[in-house]
Amino acid sequence: MTDLYGCNLDEVPFTKLCGGDRPEEHSDSYVLIARIPGIEDAYALRDSKNPDAGTLRFTGTELRAAGIATI
Repeated sequence: MTDLYGCNLDEVPFTKLCGGDRPEEHSDSYVLIARIPGIEDAYALRDSKNPDAGTLRFTGTELRAAGIATI
């Protein structure tokens, strides 16, 4: 099994996956997604409002099983 957390994501561009209006904050929130370089069908996700909070990493199979589209 490949270590998804062993890859450096410093230079990897993240894109918006989805968004939704949060009425209590009057602003959009987004999940950001990026392909993990060097690993086929592996992705990193993070919060657009707080990207420094950390990044979760998943295989494409895990994301699709959760109903999340990949890029």
